[in-house]
Amino acid sequence: MAAESLSRVVRLGGEWLSSSSVFELANGLARLALDSSAISKLSSSAGPEVSFSIPDDLTIEETRASVLVLLNNLLCLSSSSAFAITQLYDVFLNLDESGPRSYKFQDGGVPQQNDVDYYSLAALDGISALLDHGSSALGPVADAVAALSCEALRADLSCFNLTDSGDGSSAKDDVAVASDFKVFFNGSKLVVNSNNPASATPAISRIPAVYGNFREVCRLLHYRTRVQLSCAAFRAGSAEAMSTALSSLALALYNLADTSSSRAKLLLDSLPSDELRSILGAQRSSSNIDSIKQLLSYSQAALIDKDYIRSVHQIYCLLEAVRKTVCWEATVAFVSLEGGGIIAAVTESKNPPLSAPTGADKKKGERRKKVLGKGSSALMQFIKESLLSGDGAANETNSISASTLFEKWAQDFLFFLDPRNSRFEILLEKLKDIVASNESRRLPKLPKGTRDFAKEQMTVREKAFSIIVDVFKRHGATALDTPAFELRETLMGKYGEDSKLIYDLSDQGGELCSLRYDLTVPFARYVAMNGLTSFKRYQIAKVYRRDNPSKGRFREFYQCDFDIAGQLEKMGPDFEVIKILTELLNELDIGDYEVKLNHRKLLDGMMAICGVPQEKFRTICSSIDKLDKQSFEQIKREMVNEKGLTEEVADAIGTFVKERGPPMELLCKLKRKGSEFLENIESHLALNELEILFKALGKAKCDSKVVFDLSLARGLDYYTGVIFEAVFKGSTQVGSIAAGGRYDNLVGMFGTKQVPAVGISLGIERVFVIMEQLQKDRNETMRPTETEVLVSILGDDLSLGAELASELWDAKVKAEYMLDKRLMKHIGRARDSRIPWMLIVGENELSQGVVKLKDVVAAKDYDIPRSRLVEEVCRRLNK
Repeated sequence: MAAESLSRVVRLGGEWLSSSSVFELANGLARLALDSSAISKLSSSAGPEVSFSIPDDLTIEETRASVLVLLNNLLCLSSSSAFAITQLYDVFLNLDESGPRSYKFQDGGVPQQNDVDYYSLAALDGISALLDHGSSALGPVADAVAALSCEALRADLSCFNLTDSGDGSSAKDDVAVASDFKVFFNGSKLVVNSNNPASATPAISRIPAVYGNFREVCRLLHYRTRVQLSCAAFRAGSAEAMSTALSSLALALYNLADTSSSRAKLLLDSLPSDELRSILGAQRSSSNIDSIKQLLSYSQAALIDKDYIRSVHQIYCLLEAVRKTVCWEATVAFVSLEGGGIIAAVTESKNPPLSAPTGADKKKGERRKKVLGKGSSALMQFIKESLLSGDGAANETNSISASTLFEKWAQDFLFFLDPRNSRFEILLEKLKDIVASNESRRLPKLPKGTRDFAKEQMTVREKAFSIIVDVFKRHGATALDTPAFELRETLMGKYGEDSKLIYDLSDQGGELCSLRYDLTVPFARYVAMNGLTSFKRYQIAKVYRRDNPSKGRFREFYQCDFDIAGQLEKMGPDFEVIKILTELLNELDIGDYEVKLNHRKLLDGMMAICGVPQEKFRTICSSIDKLDKQSFEQIKREMVNEKGLTEEVADAIGTFVKERGPPMELLCKLKRKGSEFLENIESHLALNELEILFKALGKAKCDSKVVFDLSLARGLDYYTGVIFEAVFKGSTQVGSIAAGGRYDNLVGMFGTKQVPAVGISLGIERVFVIMEQLQKDRNETMRPTETEVLVSILGDDLSLGAELASELWDAKVKAEYMLDKRLMKHIGRARDSRIPWMLIVGENELSQGVVKLKDVVAAKDYDIPRSRLVEEVCRRLNK
């Protein structure tokens, strides 16, 4: 096509160069022009003579891309001469496969960088731009072809049952791939879902990870290429940075080709005819996986040698080989899904080397078309319209043999799936439309650090909340609710270094607000606002933290708090909240746990004994609080290098924080004659309070779960006395599951009156994680509903269903109703929902004036008079 006839014009110097522009110009799909204003800013004098040579093995597309990026970079260089730019522009316009490979022209000084000439950097960036465009185009096509192969192989789709956990532990690209593939499979009767990922063949089960990684690598390459095309090639290390992305792309391409080739081989083996397998097998020579592996090896070796042009050229060849592999898979999948009907058309006109299918085979092929997934069906229809119409050479089915026909299909797929083909953009738009517009479109994503609770999980959740509320009420607490957000000034300064985790809200009403970080500070604010001097309350509500999500750690989660405020007997409230904690964890039946306990004044005394300056007590407490996650050596480096302690002081702290053991045993050790803790007023007071507490816990028979641990610090600033933390000791690693302590000065921060308080907070989300895992380990299932009776109307009489169900509801019976003529549908519903009783009413029952009461578990039926319906149901339910 003549350059003058191209409608798309890329103007260098007037717009940023993109990978798409490089691809279009390199392939003659757009016309290049220079921006006159950019030329006018350059030097008008000629510089020294400069020469460069284009490697012989570069394709014409790679050569054009290299010279184009060199021209673009020189335009960005103020020292370049207009004379050199116009010469190079003429070189680009006249490039062809038979033209010269070496050039000399005048320039205002082309920079050198680490002995790599500027042309080499331009070649690296130009061919990388072609790879960026090509790999981005290959991704959605490879997805679609793999989806068709899954249909043809009647694959097990269990490996696509991926969801984003929201806690940062999910591979988001893998989940996105699985979601896109399910769009193609929606409504398919070919694929199966056994809910057992291990049952899928590796060529299928590897799809989410391999194709997800390919998406991730393509994004990295696109980012790097965009930076380089913005004239960033002057930066030191830019070639090395680009080579990292290219190396990842090469490996991702190989993995994609490996899985694609494996599926194509499986499809080939599943074809019913030896001749058909032979014909299609001959088409795979150009996409041999061994040759692809060799290209990968060459490219990686060249990268290690820093021969960037040779490396990027090998990867460009690798991309083309992988595209041919995907085309071969597409051909075999297409033949497997639709070939029978087309072969039939051929065999009706002549006798090819393949036997014609029978009438039964034709009908089977017709049925198969109807049971493809909706996305797959739309794609197959588009391919047939493109390949078997005037747009493709394969429309000549009435005049060629099957062998020739399949060879043409293979060639047509190569042409059809080539980004240079004018219909390729239409194909991409079609794929985008299928993924976006199919009725099984991709589900919206959850924000990071949040989760949904399905009906089975809600059953566990409601059971746990019921136990927790029962324990709280047993101890005389009343319920309280506070707003989900507070004034920012209410929350700031209460959480030490964790204050950075507070979610701030945009100012939309003249007040600076933040989402609550916990329930304790809002409780203290409530007590101060209302002038209370004594209050025992519980609260179950969501709190919000801008934390890094992980297993059991979320950004939105429930806390279950119990607090006692008021001037009461010494250590009495402290004893009661710890007793409540052990009752909660015992009744939730989560397994083994321990309650670590310490005293804030004992910590302060310890730090004073070790020589920590008083102004650093709180910040050193925050460091010690991390000992459950980091080693002491890591904490020591933080205390010395970041917080200014000497090594001697840090080592002294280390000797103390290693102390832990049974409460009374360690207490006696710390109170021995001559103990440094007895010489410090704060720590002496703490030891006396702990002795009272431990004796009370012993009498209450819950001290066996308590461990006296001097490393427990609790980083929150408002604690003033006893502090404690419950840790689960089972196999599920979730960190602490509950914590609390005494905070005598917090209420006073909001008013004139100091009201001492102590409280506990249960991290229920982590408890849920443990309970769900235990449920899986025990192979237990929970009933999502409490329905006792299913009212089954064998017909469509809604008024009858409403009458019978209402009578049961009025009698406080938990019931549902269902209208359907098929009895087995009702029984299936009752069994699936584990509803113990059914009330069956059909024409026979109506004519006899009875209803049939069915015991679903025992499979026994009882006819009871209509007038005694409620009485009999209540009797059998022991109501």
